[in-house]
Amino acid sequence: MTSDTAAALSLLTADAVRSRAHRLLALGLEGRLPHFQVEIGKLDKVADRVIAVTRAAYPNLDVPFHSRWRHFVHQGDDRFATLAATASWPDAAARARAEFDLAIVSVFLDAGAGPQWRYTDPTGGERIGRSEGLALASLDMFAAGAFSADPGDPLRVDAARLAQLSAEDLARGFQVTTDNPLVGLDGRAALLRRVGDLIAWKPDVFARHDSARPGGLYDHLAAAHGNAVAAPDILVALLRELGPIWPSRLSLGGVPLGDCWRHRSLVTDDATSGLVPLHKLSQWLSYSLIEPLQRAGVTVSNIDGLTGLAEYRNGGLFVDASVLNLHDPVQILKAHDVSSELVVEWRSLTVALLDRLADVIRGRLGLNAETLPLARILEGGTWAAGRAIALEKREGGTPPITVISDGTVF
Repeated sequence: MTSDTAAALSLLTADAVRSRAHRLLALGLEGRLPHFQVEIGKLDKVADRVIAVTRAAYPNLDVPFHSRWRHFVHQGDDRFATLAATASWPDAAARARAEFDLAIVSVFLDAGAGPQWRYTDPTGGERIGRSEGLALASLDMFAAGAFSADPGDPLRVDAARLAQLSAEDLARGFQVTTDNPLVGLDGRAALLRRVGDLIAWKPDVFARHDSARPGGLYDHLAAAHGNAVAAPDILVALLRELGPIWPSRLSLGGVPLGDCWRHRSLVTDDATSGLVPLHKLSQWLSYSLIEPLQRAGVTVSNIDGLTGLAEYRNGGLFVDASVLNLHDPVQILKAHDVSSELVVEWRSLTVALLDRLADVIRGRLGLNAETLPLARILEGGTWAAGRAIALEKREGGTPPITVISDGTVF
């Protein structure tokens, strides 16, 4: 292994996301960042807001983990549980593979939908947007066998089917029309095709006990970790095994770096200088794979080893609450590429501020990282508070900073 390869692999961890985010926050607190000023004193009011939102939704603070499974529950109806009750999986491992299949595809489709798109729920006729709509659309496609290569076994995702998935296929499942546009449709379909190609190319990882499928990652983790796995190791497996799917991104030592970008203020003495890893979708997926592992009898530890998610609801919360303020307010009027230094700075500061906010919230509630892990604070929580304050400030609840994305980041 070359020194550059080793350096690259060091960025494919939650520790790297967290440590570099806190380095940027330290610079921000000293007023040394190019784009944002940090008003850390305003974090107390953000904590008040998050606690109020959390208690309104979960009066007893019995908050579930932040994961894709929450979005499969609509108006109290757990759509996946209903589907699972009809399935005839032969054992816990078979169910886990199917749940991994669904979570992986659904999360990879869970970039920002845009303000116009809605999914008309076939059950109740309600038009549902954003992450919740994307989740139900992906679940309905899964239930209909849209990702399966076996007509006799619809509740699965096969590499061969993903590799052939077209934007038109996705448009049908997601009800996309000229009047109901979905941001990044082509990018999402292309991403799933790359997933299909990659897992077919790695049978030793994804086809240990079945034909090649995303759910084969369950068997890979079980082989490597047995009945106990640390949550950050789920992320490492995802980043190392699925890293090449990400388009047009940075690489180092031949290793694709995924959701990792450049920022001039992050200086190190090795080949990773200037690089800021964030791994938002992969961490969201890591959180979403915890429950399938637990249902299969696997103990998942160090859940707080994962970080908060660098996305526009959490990040928007800090901008809208004036914890983060642009040095140049005119930038708020512009659209910024996801690779721009301003967006990288915003997203990384979001990760570090979520850690600081979690400490404040736990202190107020008399809880600790074990009784109120970050995964529950996000769900309770910061994501909902970010959406609520956005709706207060802007029609449609759009984020405070407009990000140009290809449908594979936010």
